Amino acid sequence: MSQIMEMLVRRGFIWQSFEIYGGMAGFIDYAPLGNGLRRKIENLWREFFVVNERSVEIDTPTVGIEEVFIASGHAEGFTDVAIECSECGRVFRADHYVKEKLNLEVDPTIEAVKAVIEEFDLRCECGGKFKEPEHFNLMFETKIGPGRGKKGYLRPETAQGIFIAFKRLSDYFRHKLPFGVAQIGRAYRNEISPRQGVIRLREFNQAELEFFCHPGEKKHPDFHKYADDVVTLVDKFDKEHRITLREAVERGIIAHELLAYFVGKTRRFLLAAGIKDDKLRFRQHKDDERAHYAVDCWDAEVLLSYGWIEVVGIADRSDYDLSRHTKYSKEDLSVFVPYDEPVKVKRKKVVANIAKLGPVFKEKAKKIAEELGKLESAGDEVKVVVDGEEITVTSEFYEVREVEEEIHGEKIVPHVIEPSFGLDRITYAVLEHAFDVDHVDGEERKVLRLKRYLAPVQVAVLPLLSKDRFVEEAERIAESLRESGVYTELDTAGSIGRRYRRYDEIGTPFCVTVDHQTFEDGTVTIRDRDTTSQIRIQKGRIVEVIKELLNSEKDIKEFGEVFRP
Repeated sequence: MSQIMEMLVRRGFIWQSFEIYGGMAGFIDYAPLGNGLRRKIENLWREFFVVNERSVEIDTPTVGIEEVFIASGHAEGFTDVAIECSECGRVFRADHYVKEKLNLEVDPTIEAVKAVIEEFDLRCECGGKFKEPEHFNLMFETKIGPGRGKKGYLRPETAQGIFIAFKRLSDYFRHKLPFGVAQIGRAYRNEISPRQGVIRLREFNQAELEFFCHPGEKKHPDFHKYADDVVTLVDKFDKEHRITLREAVERGIIAHELLAYFVGKTRRFLLAAGIKDDKLRFRQHKDDERAHYAVDCWDAEVLLSYGWIEVVGIADRSDYDLSRHTKYSKEDLSVFVPYDEPVKVKRKKVVANIAKLGPVFKEKAKKIAEELGKLESAGDEVKVVVDGEEITVTSEFYEVREVEEEIHGEKIVPHVIEPSFGLDRITYAVLEHAFDVDHVDGEERKVLRLKRYLAPVQVAVLPLLSKDRFVEEAERIAESLRESGVYTELDTAGSIGRRYRRYDEIGTPFCVTVDHQTFEDGTVTIRDRDTTSQIRIQKGRIVEVIKELLNSEKDIKEFGEVFRP
């Protein structure tokens, strides 16, 4: 890990935020190469979960008003237990501190933490005693507007903006389920004591998909594409399965087909990003770990130098979010689902006596009759609300009858399947899995074996000598590559061997070298990062060849045969 982090900082992938002021835990800067890689991973995610899905992408504010987070439950329940040292004043997240110092798992409750501290006489690293454990809300609080302002929070996830916009989104999709809504953006969690670099940040990047579906139809027409994929599953009883997704659903290990579909799609995305399959697993939440509203939840975990780290959570959130926002906003967030054929049903209905209502209630009679018609039972009297006024209506104005009605559909509150991706963790995982050390020409070489299409610098153009004609020819080639959309750097500093190593270390797939032969027959060499093999091609075909290479995993020598000068 120390080797990797040293290289990432030195080469310009990740830097400590606020470095000249001493830094601050939980914040990082994406340096030029790191930002380029993360953006490409984002675009790869879009290909999988927006372009090739019945989905759209939206962008909502990162600041939300307090009412949103009261409804979502974050204002009250989005907390960790914190412990503060009475001597030095340092504050720790209790369950993490207990795990680190005692290697014990402790429930994140005040009672459980207090019991462990007392039993083991757990103290701060400075030797001081801890104060009473307290709940700490992880949301950053802010004020919106001048003066006393309106209370708000920085969003702790991107999902709530999607739920708030559900009515508009449902209209956009013409109320036809299922459909997905994606959002990529920043989220904020005021972590108590982040200690794991890029793994636990206070400001981080998420990519989330909220897939709205009928509660009784949790299937996907494209499940067959992933059904036979073999995945590593660790169920809630800690039993490991190496199994196809089809069998996992049939045996009830994964709750339903739609959840399995997103497990399969998530795995394919992570592999396409460069995560190694033998270091990837999906772990099911235990019953006491799973959110109370979740039917089932699986975390994609990647094996890193930190251990097994969650990078994606895939949850069936049921109708919890839309139902909560319906309750607090008083807006109907249901969808009308038509039946294939109308259904006739018998039911009891309160039927108003208009002849009697009219003379007594006058202009309000029609609205009272409509409100009565919504009821299925009534006693000696009922209360209805008309134009904000509560009116008591006695039984002389209505009767209860059994009627036969033709039903054309039903209103349902959609359930939500949510794959939620931590882009920062995924970016770091890709870098760590790509990092390799080998030996070339008797020397140790550090190399990032990134997927060709994700490399932040795709081609380096290197003049063999720093003389004018070599540099000018290299500049012309670099310009042609840039104009075609290939991210290209021109480098003249140092020996050709040192420059090769420099670009191997940052993951550049190909180096194009302008040498003496270039001026004799118009050819250049293309060197492959992974094998260090080289082919020679006409410089006029450089764009064509590079573009094909970047979108292929073939050995460069195969292209040498096809594009032989």
